[in-house]
Amino acid sequence: MLLVLIQCLILKNHLSIGADTISVNQSLSGDQTIVSAGREKFVLGFFTPANSSNYYLGMWYKEAKHTIVWVANREKPVTDRFSSELRISHGNLVLFNESKFPIWSTNVNSSTSSPSMVKAVLLDNGNLVLKDGSNLSKPSLWESFDHLTDTWLPGSKLGYNKKTKHKLIITSWKNSKDPSPGVFSLEPVPSDNSVVILWNKSSIRWSSGAWDESLGYFSLIPEMGRSTYLNFTFVSNDNEMYLTYFIIPVNQKNIYSLNDTANLLARFVMDISGQFKVLVLNPSTEWDTFWSQPREQCDVYAFCGAYGSCNEKSLPFCNCIRGFEPKSWRDWDLKDYSGGCIRKTKLQCGNIDRAHGERDKFVEIASMLLSDNNRSEQVANIAACESICYNNCSCYGYAFDNTRCSIWNEDLSDLQQLGASDERGRSLYIRLAASEVQSTKNRKGLTIGVGVGSAVGSIFLLVLILFLVLLRKRTVYTGKGLEGSLMAFGYVDLQNATKNFSEKLGGGGFGSVFKGMLSDSTMVAVKKLERVGQGEKQFRAEVSTIGTIQHVNLVQLRGFCSQGTQKLLVYDYMSNGSLASDLFDIGISNVLDWTTRYQIAIGTARGLVYLHMKCRDCIIHCDIKPENVLLDAKFCPKVADFGLAKLVGREYSRVLTTMRGTRGYLAPEWITGVAITSKADVYSYGMTLFELLSGRRNSEQTESNGKLKYFPSMTTSTVIEGGNLLSLLDDRLEGDEAHRPSMSEVVQMLEGITDVSLPPIPRCLRIFDDNEENVNFFGSNPQDNST
Repeated sequence: MLLVLIQCLILKNHLSIGADTISVNQSLSGDQTIVSAGREKFVLGFFTPANSSNYYLGMWYKEAKHTIVWVANREKPVTDRFSSELRISHGNLVLFNESKFPIWSTNVNSSTSSPSMVKAVLLDNGNLVLKDGSNLSKPSLWESFDHLTDTWLPGSKLGYNKKTKHKLIITSWKNSKDPSPGVFSLEPVPSDNSVVILWNKSSIRWSSGAWDESLGYFSLIPEMGRSTYLNFTFVSNDNEMYLTYFIIPVNQKNIYSLNDTANLLARFVMDISGQFKVLVLNPSTEWDTFWSQPREQCDVYAFCGAYGSCNEKSLPFCNCIRGFEPKSWRDWDLKDYSGGCIRKTKLQCGNIDRAHGERDKFVEIASMLLSDNNRSEQVANIAACESICYNNCSCYGYAFDNTRCSIWNEDLSDLQQLGASDERGRSLYIRLAASEVQSTKNRKGLTIGVGVGSAVGSIFLLVLILFLVLLRKRTVYTGKGLEGSLMAFGYVDLQNATKNFSEKLGGGGFGSVFKGMLSDSTMVAVKKLERVGQGEKQFRAEVSTIGTIQHVNLVQLRGFCSQGTQKLLVYDYMSNGSLASDLFDIGISNVLDWTTRYQIAIGTARGLVYLHMKCRDCIIHCDIKPENVLLDAKFCPKVADFGLAKLVGREYSRVLTTMRGTRGYLAPEWITGVAITSKADVYSYGMTLFELLSGRRNSEQTESNGKLKYFPSMTTSTVIEGGNLLSLLDDRLEGDEAHRPSMSEVVQMLEGITDVSLPPIPRCLRIFDDNEENVNFFGSNPQDNST
């Protein structure tokens, strides 16, 4: 009896009613679940999203418990799952809350079945069905596939019943804590056989284009026709119109799956971000984004709500424009920005603000991509445009372009903050209360106050400045300081050292590099960083961390400069420049031999291993390419720019995603928006190896048999087809294959520790081999780095 009691206590929190069925005499509550048969892929039970105190009846993958694919009571949560109960009642599956009140039901006509024989079954495809147990051959009485939430599973339908007018749609969650319907939905359009993303159930913000029967895909999604693992079916007749898909079985170990022989796990989601996504489960049971529409987050209509501005180069993406604050801070913390922003101070319109003695003012916000909910007038100049808006109390903002004056009489939404060089940007003049704008009088008073204060303290400041200059010359510019510590250089010092930044060594996504000489004749390389948004204290902390990292294959950081917006880093000077210059910019007399190339390959790999595995925190480089592998006087490779992705800030990943300046080295996950791991460096390193072996850029188009070829694709084809591998090597070495390195997985293969097996053709290279312009996100694998 004691053993039985102990077992009951152990099982109390993990009780399952077993199998995949709820019959008339059974119920589900608390931690009880039912699990689909077969491979037991899906589970039905109570769950709580994020850190919410509410509970919902939902379905999730057994192998990815936190991935909810269907919710029953998405608008009516319960607070006590142990007092709530799901059971068969009067021929329906009904959810009763803590007060035993029904809050959700399948709502089928019980007269069409035998109520005492009805049972609910969770199928292995994720479809919860209500069946008449007296005749299982009959169609289901009810199916969850007819009542989707935010997820479209394989085998389920997106469509429209032309007889009953019932739509099969998916709708985003409101936020990460609340599965109630959000503002974005994916719905069918029977009139032109398409599917669209609707905002607030009214405004079409994206369309798939019409279904082309001859091609087998929607006109605006051609990648569907090249799908490798998804098979789509479109049906349109007098009764219904729907789209469904199935996953093509695969048995390759390099395919994302729950195990080596299982089918690919993929699902479509209408995300809270407003993007329609294809997600695939990776071996770590995390979901990777393979495809999304709209492609960029800020292209999602009104993502930041009224008076919210979206910026692709910052996180979070949304910020309120000047004079406004989030309408709900709680929603913004949950990444639900749809509520937008509200004014901090009420407008006075034609009245005078008694506190400030002024009327409303207009403030310029530069480089904005503006919404189209405006009316336009032809005016002579910007003053006339402002006058029109100023004299209209319902005008909240204006923009002027040549002779066109755009007036906004409604809340401004769908705003995007662009870079200063983006030609799409316009200046928006937003109407604010006088108290939100510093008045001319206050500015004059402040100027006078500052002037008087400056005059009074001028002698003290001059003395202090002289002292700091002398101190800097003694302890910094001369290169003297504590052993192992970084030097804090002054901006003027580095100007002098680089002769006003006159000799440029190179540049990239992080900034430009200049040659310099310190007062003690030490040669240095000075990098001027761009787009650094960190504060002084945080910048110094990050620089200090980078400065403590020492490895023979990493460039050593000597010091830094942080004065206002000027952020610079000072490195040891590498006399042989970058690997790129030695590979691509020199004559045949100075060609790197195979021994040197081999050492460069191994040294670079060792430097990356140190960053990924030997530092206290994993450091992902994010920009491995020949330009960032420097060579000292003995051609020892040293990886440069490590740690700068974190130093520059979170916006850098967005910069890479949007600018694609070195796309020949960027792993596919950069393009799809997937979270970046150290595997991104592995991909970039592989591409660099191609260039190290061939002596030419991977991105250069080479004509072979009258067809333009991508070099990694040429390599793969040559290996698979048993062609002449020596033809791929740098021909300036005149076939010196004796010193050709054996290929292996990073350091181990390069050192010959493990055998080299023949890899399959990477799917992304098959696409380039066919001279395709667009990446097939439905069929490609962002972590397939077998190159």
